[in-house]
Amino acid sequence: MEWKFATAEELVAALRAGEVTSVELTDDAITRIERDDELINAICVPDFDRARAAARRADQARAGGEDRPLLGVPVTVKECYDVAGLPTTWGMPAHRDFMPAEDAVQVTRLKTAGAVVLGKTNVPLGLQDLQSFNEIHGTTDNPWDRGRTPGGSSGGSAAALAAGFGALSIGSDLAGSLRTPAHFCGVYAHKPTLGLAASRGMVPPATPVLPAEYDLAVVGPMARTARDLTLLLDVMAGPDPLTHGIAYDLTLPPARHQRLSDFRALVLDEHPFIPTGSAVRAGVNRVADALADGGARVERHSRLLPDLAEAATLYKQLLFSGSVARFPVDEYEQLQIRAAALSPDDQSLDAAGLRGMVLSHRDWIEVNNRREHHRHGWRQLFAEFDAVVCPVTPTPAFPHDHDPDLLARRIDIDGVEYPFFDQLVWAGLATMPGLPATAIPTGLSPGGLPVGVQLIGPMFEDRTPLRLAELLEQRIGGFVAP
Repeated sequence: MEWKFATAEELVAALRAGEVTSVELTDDAITRIERDDELINAICVPDFDRARAAARRADQARAGGEDRPLLGVPVTVKECYDVAGLPTTWGMPAHRDFMPAEDAVQVTRLKTAGAVVLGKTNVPLGLQDLQSFNEIHGTTDNPWDRGRTPGGSSGGSAAALAAGFGALSIGSDLAGSLRTPAHFCGVYAHKPTLGLAASRGMVPPATPVLPAEYDLAVVGPMARTARDLTLLLDVMAGPDPLTHGIAYDLTLPPARHQRLSDFRALVLDEHPFIPTGSAVRAGVNRVADALADGGARVERHSRLLPDLAEAATLYKQLLFSGSVARFPVDEYEQLQIRAAALSPDDQSLDAAGLRGMVLSHRDWIEVNNRREHHRHGWRQLFAEFDAVVCPVTPTPAFPHDHDPDLLARRIDIDGVEYPFFDQLVWAGLATMPGLPATAIPTGLSPGGLPVGVQLIGPMFEDRTPLRLAELLEQRIGGFVAP
């Protein structure tokens, strides 16, 4: 059998049946990476010797009667996760030699589940881009078109999956960093509910590794099928054993429905801040048609939907509020001067971000209070609907753009340019209130690029969008190899 694009579920079944060994799967994956990754540059930190040793141990464990969820399955890990014995740099040249002393919680959970870690995948500088390039490890290309980005900041993981370098990967998401690369590369990703999966050990290099919970940011699974997302989420989910894990056990509720005809979906393809490109709109409509054809209830409007413009503004303020915490005093004072000079009439997202950078604690509390109102609005909406279908970004993968002046960048939507970071509004729709969202492929654009959508679900009901993703995969197809 050709193992290149086999799912994790298929690999586990083959390993259990004795049709293949972990050593064979690992050697096969390493051979592909050594042959093909020179063109893509997805695996920035290989760990092949230890992977082969882990594969041998997995085979020995299985021969001894052990059976764990991912025993013997080759996987990759986003570069920002600490892995003992491998550098963690976040693409920062000053930290190119930083070596953590222990594994991140999620790396430990992968290894405990029996996974074989092939290596680490590339990221942008400081994880702060919708692309994946840095001075240390270079640029990762999209396997579908090397002139385009695979997305960021989990772009290396998405590119690795699309190229057949392992069956699973783990990434993170603050500004669509799981969902955008999945959308750009034609794979699957799941942004869990905020706080569902512990993130200790995914911190900037040389930063104390503490069991802190970060606002907006999550860690989550990436795969080539919806069922594999669920398999990996079950490994990742759960509180940090140093804090909530002392007292709490996780029990996720089951999906609300098992049949497509029972689902109620709200479909969105318009946003007040930025248009949706024709290719992405077509992808949203493919999903809407599949839902309707399957007997699901599909609506295009609801009075219960929280205000999208305010949601985007709150997200931008919250996203940028923590970004300047360690700025030098003189730089922070310059930001205060710039923010004070803004016209009260300037309600652009760039203005919202600048205002967010200089929020007082008092003002931040009020922004957070507005977020709680939105969360309540989402609870009311999800009493009437089971999922919201909407874009991940307004376009398929865009050409590489390494302009260091991020605010000068533009995104081309059907021939018209818009501020680069305004495309984050769709990712922020789920991130700001902390909702789960599953990114799924919907097919190819007329130009031959993957197009995905996201399925946003009720808080802590992650299995609902995941189940819907599985049902849609059966109807419209899923991953297609480049």
